[in-house]
Amino acid sequence: MQPERNLGKFDAFASAVARVTGHAAAATAAFVIILVWAVSGPIFGFSDTWQLIINTATTVLTFLMVFIIQNTINRDSLAMHVKLDELIRATDEARNRMIGSEKLSETVLDELEHEEEEEARE
Repeated sequence: MQPERNLGKFDAFASAVARVTGHAAAATAAFVIILVWAVSGPIFGFSDTWQLIINTATTVLTFLMVFIIQNTINRDSLAMHVKLDELIRATDEARNRMIGSEKLSETVLDELEHEEEEEARE
C-alpha cells in the first residue's frame, strides 16, 4: 500500500521554501542583497532608516524561517521513525519493543542505550 502523498497547504509551502532556500542560489542572492545594502550605506548617509531596513528584514525572515524549518524537520524526523519502525517490525532479530522509542523519556533512552552497548560487548 502506497501512502497518500498529499501534503497540507502549509506543509507543501514549508517544503517548497525549504527546498528553494537550501540551494546555493538562495545564499548567493542573500549575499548580493547584503552587498547592495552595504554599498548603498554611503548613498543614504548610513541613516537610521537604512539600518532599520536590514534589521527589520532579517528579523522577520529569521522569525518565519524558524517555523518553516522546524515543520520540515518534524516531518522528516517522523518519516524516518516510521521507516525505522517498519524495519524493526519486519526484522526477526529486532526487538519490537524498540518501535516508538522516540517517544520515551531521555532517562529510559539512556537505559536502552546502555543495554545495547552491553549486548554489543557480549
